[in-house]
Amino acid sequence: MNNLNWLVQFPELENLDQHSKDLLAQHIRIVEAPVGTIGYREGTPCGAYVMRLAGRSRVYKMSTGGREILLYRVVAGETCVITTTCLLGNSDYPASTIVEEAIRDVLIPATAFNQLMIDSAIFRKFVMANYGALISDLIVLLDEVAFHSLDVRLAKVLVAEKSSQFSRTHQQIADELGTAREVVSRQLKRLEMKGIVSLGRGQVQIINRNALEKLANI
Repeated sequence: MNNLNWLVQFPELENLDQHSKDLLAQHIRIVEAPVGTIGYREGTPCGAYVMRLAGRSRVYKMSTGGREILLYRVVAGETCVITTTCLLGNSDYPASTIVEEAIRDVLIPATAFNQLMIDSAIFRKFVMANYGALISDLIVLLDEVAFHSLDVRLAKVLVAEKSSQFSRTHQQIADELGTAREVVSRQLKRLEMKGIVSLGRGQVQIINRNALEKLANI
């Protein structure tokens, strides 16, 4: 029987009825994975609902040409919208995920997930509320990719880093934006020439955050 102390990280579920708690305690698994672990790959079947207790993973889509675009990240206290989509639609994963910071997850097998969706209004509301919020984030991403220029999107990625040191390679930034490394390098060089950033090996130092925020329309 599994301990349910982890429910404190998901306060919306603390008032689950005893039957639902018993079902969770009987079926859940708590798993851990180090940095670099592939959580799931595009085209593989989905077998469990994921609830993140610790760490961070990146969910991404890969083009036929091998170019990657970031869809979203899953951090502690969140669930995975693509996993939810696959479970609700009984479909395979349409994207892949990789661990960026060592993770600790609660996995609810598909059979138990489906039973909870039927039996528990509290669990059902939790799942759909998280699902709706994450779908909204994906719509924002679609809007940015379709209607915002690359320099604006790059500025937003840099501004999102609260520190003045942005420790990612040009390739990692390009993967996040779904473009080529050379394109990102050119854009960063232009920002450096304007005195907004300073470029180093594997890092970008933000010098003029106000100018960067203005470029990002913040």
